[in-house]
Amino acid sequence: MIIELILVGIFIGTMSGFLGIGGGMILVPILLVLGFEIKDAIGISIVQMVFSSVYGSYLNHKKGLLIVGEGIFVGFGGFLGGYIGGYVTEYISDGILQVLFFGLLIFALFRLLFAKNHEDDSQTKSLPKALLFTMGVVIGIFSITLGIGGSIILTPLLVGLLHYPLKKAVSAGLFFVAFSSLAGMISRLSHGSIDFENGLIVAVASLVGVTFGIWLKDHVKATHHKMALLALYLFALGMLIKKIWFF
Repeated sequence: MIIELILVGIFIGTMSGFLGIGGGMILVPILLVLGFEIKDAIGISIVQMVFSSVYGSYLNHKKGLLIVGEGIFVGFGGFLGGYIGGYVTEYISDGILQVLFFGLLIFALFRLLFAKNHEDDSQTKSLPKALLFTMGVVIGIFSITLGIGGSIILTPLLVGLLHYPLKKAVSAGLFFVAFSSLAGMISRLSHGSIDFENGLIVAVASLVGVTFGIWLKDHVKATHHKMALLALYLFALGMLIKKIWFF
């Protein structure tokens, strides 16, 4: 089992570094196939997301691909949203949340699909700090409630609305995951336990994958990178449609 967890960790880490995602959307189903219970799988995924997002953000910052100034406000909003998300689930049904997320995901997909590829920061727009914080809160509520990192929503918005270069938007998305996943870990520990033994195996192995994924991101064309992201969003939509209408 240890070898399998190491290989899974490397694979998920590569996806995190390359696509700027937390990886939970992919990791949890894999862990279920390996025989883990759903609660343990989610806990392991949270540990992995914290490790890969923090380390990946550090590497992106060193390469000059992470705009910390504005990202910090979105991140703090995501941290708060993560906590709010825990309470939202008590008053709103999972079905309503999933339909709302479906609509938000469709919007984000179209923003990315029709956004122009910006290779530099010359056309990058800015937003008021309060609005960035609010954006983070809203995305954080959805992400923690639905068990995802949140970058799958944030990245297309940065590209389509603020004209971020795609690779920098991906880096900002991974930075956001660091906040939302940390909030999720604290919340999880306050309400239960986490399988840290297996979680650390996957998390440490994912650091190798993150390093490779970020290297790969820097060596592919922006158009190919965009195609990979679009494939990820279509996969996420398919999974959500299956969950809403077929389960």
